[in-house]
Amino acid sequence: MEVIYIAGGCLWGVQAFIKTLPGVTFTEAGRANGTSNTLEGEYDGYAECVKTEFDPKVVTVTRLMEYFFEIIDPYSLNKQGDDVGEKYRTGVYSEDPKHLEAARTFIKRRNDSDRIVVEVSPLTNYVRSAEEHQDRLARCPDDYCHIPEALLSKYK
Repeated sequence: MEVIYIAGGCLWGVQAFIKTLPGVTFTEAGRANGTSNTLEGEYDGYAECVKTEFDPKVVTVTRLMEYFFEIIDPYSLNKQGDDVGEKYRTGVYSEDPKHLEAARTFIKRRNDSDRIVVEVSPLTNYVRSAEEHQDRLARCPDDYCHIPEALLSKYK
């Protein structure tokens, strides 16, 4: 199994969507690439993300990017749906340079690559979110989510 971290706005919806994808074996709500090792006080530059464990024999990073681009507005800086702020930025993070290269190549091959603001960076740190955030939409289906219901259930 391999691991990649995907940030697409509010992590509840992103986790609910990613869990349904073929080849994804585990997800965890968290925050990536902040400037501290805790979530005490302010978010300190963290992006809400989903730690995504996947089987590369079933799904590639390129295919994960295709799925990811179905649920985000890749031109919106620090905003997805009604969620606004740096913590809602879009991004792909990994400790594996091959994952980052695949993500960058995916973006470069798009006709609109010059307008895309999705961050693609090495993972510098990761903090797991509180238990109340794990699988939140499964427990609280009426909570706000910027991802349309049709997309959340598209691959179930």
